Amino acid sequence: MTEVMSNLYQMMVILYAISIMLYFIDYFYKKAFIRRSAFWLISIVWVMQTSFIVLNIIETKRFPILSLSEGIYFYAWLLVTLSIFLHCIARVDLPVFFINILGFIFMTIRLFAPNNLNPVLKTLESEMLFIHISFAIFAYAAFSVSFVFSILYLILYHLLKKKKYTKVWSRLPSLTQMTQWMNYSIIIGIPIMLISLLLGLEYAFMKVDSVSLFDIKIIASFIILIIYMAVLIIKRSGKMTGTSFAWIQIYAYFIVLINFFLGSKFSHFHLWY
Repeated sequence: MTEVMSNLYQMMVILYAISIMLYFIDYFYKKAFIRRSAFWLISIVWVMQTSFIVLNIIETKRFPILSLSEGIYFYAWLLVTLSIFLHCIARVDLPVFFINILGFIFMTIRLFAPNNLNPVLKTLESEMLFIHISFAIFAYAAFSVSFVFSILYLILYHLLKKKKYTKVWSRLPSLTQMTQWMNYSIIIGIPIMLISLLLGLEYAFMKVDSVSLFDIKIIASFIILIIYMAVLIIKRSGKMTGTSFAWIQIYAYFIVLINFFLGSKFSHFHLWY
């Protein structure tokens, strides 16, 4: 990253931080001006993020998603996009705030992630590999939304159970709404994840020598998929409480993060490092 690009990236992170701060202030003081300012700052961050992606495409002649740093950046871009979508369509303030915190964390992590591209990837690059990686990150973004709504569900449930619900929490969605969003998120994430895994396996067996089905990255990815599928099936059968539904999705998301950051370290053919 050049010095100019580095400075612009730091400016983008600062604008992101200011936006989150404004969302936090707005939550307690409910000022329309502050909320609009936070939203427009997030929108500027999204435009800057998108511009970085476009410039990278022009410079490298490929979609920037093949290194760990690029993957984290794309994931953070998706989270910002989802927060803008939820702000405009769903009108849910606190989930937007939490999703932006998650996006900000990944934006800052990206500053320290290695951006070196394994030379082997250049020889393996294809549309199938691009779809495999991008679909996996799309699925992770969907699971991130379910994670946020799961946390908020447990917070609201605890407040109602302890009879500590006050006006401060009045902008939280209802338990029913949060359950619906948890459902929507994993219903979207599961098929995207499945497609990603099938394409990844097909690509690996066609292009990579000595592929083992017992590779740690493959096993972890299928475990994640099975967990979310099982949770969805059991929940729809009526045999799982709302709190159990939320807790399992929180634990599953931690497995997602471990697989995202560490899975490739122990994999014999996944090439992020």
